Amino acid sequence: MKRILIRSGMRPTDIYTAEDIYLKDRTGFNNGNLAYQYSIYRTLWNENVEIDADGLSSNPNLAESINENYDLYVVPLADAFRDDFRQTLRNYTELIRRLKIPVIVTGVGLRANYEPQLEEGFSFDEDVINFVKAVLEKSSQIGVRGQITADYLKKLGFKEGVDYRVIGCPSLYTFGRELKIRDLKLTEQSSIAINASPVSSDIAIQFLNNMIETHKDYHFIPQHLDEFYLMFAGGPSITSDANDYPTSTEHKFYQEGRVKYFTNMPSWYAFAKEIDFSIGSRLHGNIIPTIVGTPNISFVQDARMRELAAYHGLTHITIDELKNTRSIEEVLNKVDLKSAEKVQARNFDSYLDFLDINGLEHIYKANRNRKTAPLDTLVQTIDFPQSPKPINDTRFKKKCWHVYKFLLIY
Repeated sequence: MKRILIRSGMRPTDIYTAEDIYLKDRTGFNNGNLAYQYSIYRTLWNENVEIDADGLSSNPNLAESINENYDLYVVPLADAFRDDFRQTLRNYTELIRRLKIPVIVTGVGLRANYEPQLEEGFSFDEDVINFVKAVLEKSSQIGVRGQITADYLKKLGFKEGVDYRVIGCPSLYTFGRELKIRDLKLTEQSSIAINASPVSSDIAIQFLNNMIETHKDYHFIPQHLDEFYLMFAGGPSITSDANDYPTSTEHKFYQEGRVKYFTNMPSWYAFAKEIDFSIGSRLHGNIIPTIVGTPNISFVQDARMRELAAYHGLTHITIDELKNTRSIEEVLNKVDLKSAEKVQARNFDSYLDFLDINGLEHIYKANRNRKTAPLDTLVQTIDFPQSPKPINDTRFKKKCWHVYKFLLIY
């Protein structure tokens, strides 16, 4: 039986309550990471493999243990080519150099401005070069998230189609080769999910705040861990330069009990299926509705989102376009809500080709149109925790006491 280690803080079958996540982060500070990690597990999970999570550790001293206990190391990453990830990237480089087993990077991207100046280079160029070289000693190709990252690696001296290929984000392939997005009939009574981050533009935040004035059946879906702390424990407050971003429980999103934070993917999928529409500037906040068939629109403001929106045909509008748009009706007139459907099969096939080139056994070997997976059966038997309610709802005193007890204990 093949033993696989995957870079992740948890397995899809692990059950962690809100209290568990409060005591120990298993998401990598952003629960959007769970989305593409879940996809990797579902694609590789079968009766002939054992799959474990590495706990998000990049410690090079673990190399000997990994070599002894695993046959393969799969490393899904997000926008890891960035300045504040340099030390972690260096750690991974050293760890991978010490490994004697294959190491497959199933998606990695560049964090940069909307119009990145690739010719000027970045402070982390050398770290990226060393990392990519180390991975290519253990695998055939690296998978990158979009064409901007591909152009960046080309500038660093690597060859597209040889050293790397664009595969997008694995989260889009969670449930297979086909996407089917529902028709949208948006009314003031429709249920909507809005999403944003502390670095979202003022334009995006203002648009969302205006929208919920008329669409009152809304939920705000944050993804950063410090926002989970805010929702679950009441603080500390977070920092944002955006005007009227919800930085404390005094904000109306929290006061109205309209915040949800998911600590597992099955409950997030279930929620996304039930809402009528999703909109905002969080990448996975809108990818998750996409893969379960819910109409959505992303606000694109940086290179990371730009390259993925382009590759996957994600329904989107740029911040500059949003600036001159006054209503959701105007936005809807500018976009194609089903654009992602048109490129899904092509992208999915390219992704499986990438897995095949790297020798990864997956559930789609015999049938690329397969819709069910062994992991699905296991997940259906588990009662996953739903999003906790904000601390300042009617359970305020009870939740405070729970958190206080945990602080005393730990």
